[in-house]
Amino acid sequence: MKKLNQLTRPSQLLSYGFLDPSAKRELRRKLLKAIAIPGCQIPYASREVPMARGWGTGGLQVTLTLLKPSSVVKVIDQGADDGVNAASIRRFLSRVSGARETTDTCEATIIQSRHRVPEEIMREDQILVLQVPEPEPLRPVEHHISTARQMHADADYAKLWLILYEQMVRTGRIMQATEYPSLVNGRYVMSPSPIPRWDVPKLHMARHLTLLSAGREKRLYAVPPFTKVEPLAFSDVPYRVEDHAHLTCSRSGLKGFFMNEIPQHDGGSLFELSDSGLCQKSLRRAAGEDVLIGATWYRNGMMP
Repeated sequence: MKKLNQLTRPSQLLSYGFLDPSAKRELRRKLLKAIAIPGCQIPYASREVPMARGWGTGGLQVTLTLLKPSSVVKVIDQGADDGVNAASIRRFLSRVSGARETTDTCEATIIQSRHRVPEEIMREDQILVLQVPEPEPLRPVEHHISTARQMHADADYAKLWLILYEQMVRTGRIMQATEYPSLVNGRYVMSPSPIPRWDVPKLHMARHLTLLSAGREKRLYAVPPFTKVEPLAFSDVPYRVEDHAHLTCSRSGLKGFFMNEIPQHDGGSLFELSDSGLCQKSLRRAAGEDVLIGATWYRNGMMP
């Protein structure tokens, strides 16, 4: 007869990657379904993680599911790698998985981001995880979730078109700055996270996999590689991104990228590259270091 200590194993305070195996299995099944149906919202059982809901719990759960010891993790908060939220999440991911931390887009295998897509073009072997506060693009026009689900099933997006038309009539231009509704693979309209209009074209026919997750709303969806992502726009009023082509970064001297405006005491403004990783690499190259800077989505403020 076996003894009790032979039938048990030493206790472990945490599972690898923090989430328990059953949670990871469920998330992986839902991620596969989301990839198979691009843009479609897939419900999942959002677990508790050591951060408040609304601060990126959905993206964190997806990243924890994908992590392995050989992963290289980059975390962005509104373009910055050194923000408190980004640094805390990056450190947590490294501690529970053994994955290496980085601030370099070219080195990372998994990039978790809030509000931005990196300026450097991502490769086929990289995964972008976007944190999403509000996954439902129909929420501004339909408050009842059951009705919104039926509208998605019927591909009935007339009310979204009406909102864009009303903005044109009232202001002469479309005012939607973030969460711009976009048609994925010619079927589902999704909310592409609160990224600016500047970043939405980066998802179109991209080589990398994009996963979007809302922990508080318990929904996730995906944009597989080489998938069409078309922002809703009228044929006679083309989709336009922010006009930042003429702005120059006050730190790195780079021009033609998305900038943050920094008000000055004299009433003027300075501009700084929103992608802090690209800015730091440019400064290091200017100082004489041999730094690899990847090709960028935009050139002189224009998509090629």
